[in-house]
Order: sequence, then structure tokens, then C-alpha cells
Amino acid sequence: MIDRDGFRPNVGIILINHAGDVFWGKRAGHRSWQFPQGGINDDERPLAAMYRELQEETGLKPTDVEVISWTCGWLRYRLPRNMIRRHLFPTCIGQKQKWFLLRLRSPESAFDLNASDKPEFDGWEWRSYWSILSEVIYFKRSVYQEAMLFLSDAANAGTPPESLLIAEEATQDKESAHAR
Repeated sequence: MIDRDGFRPNVGIILINHAGDVFWGKRAGHRSWQFPQGGINDDERPLAAMYRELQEETGLKPTDVEVISWTCGWLRYRLPRNMIRRHLFPTCIGQKQKWFLLRLRSPESAFDLNASDKPEFDGWEWRSYWSILSEVIYFKRSVYQEAMLFLSDAANAGTPPESLLIAEEATQDKESAHAR
């Protein structure tokens, strides 16, 4: 489902452990890393999509995590021109995301990256909360930053080093976010 502005609804997941480190997944067959994320189906609400994506990508079930906070508004990013498939209708120019902050409640043995037929990740590690920002693919970086900044208090993550932050004027089109 793509909205009238060309954005596909999506959920993003920041999963922290009891030490406050974040789950950082290596995309299957690629060198890039990211947080779990995925599309919202037509018949789904964002929370249901988040739990489905979490299970598909990490093997974790709702009982394995605690939902700590979330953004209520949409955070948007645009795809680079060369990634837009203009031959498809409607044309998707980017994603609008709702982000969830979760805390792992189960032991690490609950992870199963092969929980779906087409695994999203083929590796993962725990990383300090702010350390991943410089590694996020350039066109998603401002959305990651906005979500992480907004959820950082609930994650007890402190403030990010200034050297990691993208200038405000460089951020993508977005709506304001609110947490519970």
C-alpha cells in the first residue's frame, strides 16, 4: 500500500538489551547493517506489523520483548532517484515509518534469524546506542537519527556525540513524532 504522496507505510524497530545496547543486523547477502524494519500490510495496524516483522526478522515473539515507547507521527525518507521504480504503479518514492523501542526480556537464545523463508539478516551484534548512526545508509540516516533522538530518553541512552549528528537542515521531509 502506497499513500497518495508516494510513501509506503513501514515500521522500524530499535531493540535494546538490559545494558542499553541495540540489536544491529547484517542484511543477508550484503555488507550493510540496519535495525529490523518492514512494510505495514493493508489489513494491519503498526503494532501488529511491528510484531510480525520482529518475528520474521529475528525470530522473537511478543513475549520475548517489552514495548517501551514509540513514535506516533510518520517519519519519512525519500529513496535516491536511481532506486525509484517508475514503471510500477503507484510509484513509491520512499517510506513513512513508525518506530518502536523494545527491550529484550528473553535470553539471546530466543533469536532465530532463519525464522522466515527469506531471512532478512545473516548476522547480528549488540552495539552501543549511538554508535550505529555513522553506518546507516545515507538516505535513511536522518530518519534513524530522528527516531533515535526521540526515543533516547526512554532508552536511557543519553545524548549523542555532536560529531554523529546530521545538521537539522539536512533532515528529510517528516511529520512531528510523539511518544506515549
